[in-house]
This record gives sequence, C-alpha cells and structure tokens, in this order.
Amino acid sequence: MSMSAELTRRLQVLLDEPRYARLERTARERGTSVATIVREAIDAAFPDDGPDRAEAARRFLAADPIAFGDWADVKGELDDYYGPSAP
Repeated sequence: MSMSAELTRRLQVLLDEPRYARLERTARERGTSVATIVREAIDAAFPDDGPDRAEAARRFLAADPIAFGDWADVKGELDDYYGPSAP
C-alpha cells in the first residue's frame, strides 16, 4: 500500500496477549506501528493483483502469434531441455 493511500475504514480486532505481543515486538523492531504491520500482513495474505493480472491477460491475448516452426523440432528441443516426454 502506498503512503498516499487514504485510510478511511476502521477495523476492530480482538487478539490474545501472545499475538499482540508479537505484533508489538515486530513493530518496534521495524520502527513502525502495529497498524502498519497488520496492513502489511493483510496485503501479503490477500494481494490486490486483479487489475494487473487482467491487463497482462489482455496484452497476452492481443499479441501477434509466434511462429514456433515444425512441431517435431519444437518437441525435440523441449525433450532436450526437460527430458523425454510421453508420446
């Protein structure tokens, strides 16, 4: 999340002491807040990759076809690289 993101929603979560202590310790070690650690954990667990993936798919599908040559040659190269495959 960028530093310029507008924080507008509040979330209340109840934690046991050991979990909160881990958050506090990590925040102190990193020189940041517990809230920042929680936001980073959310971003890591639930990445916001929707638009980027959709754009990549659009670009892939819009690309010109690639000529790979004769299938037997391509298969031979793949077999050389990855090992023989099943027929």
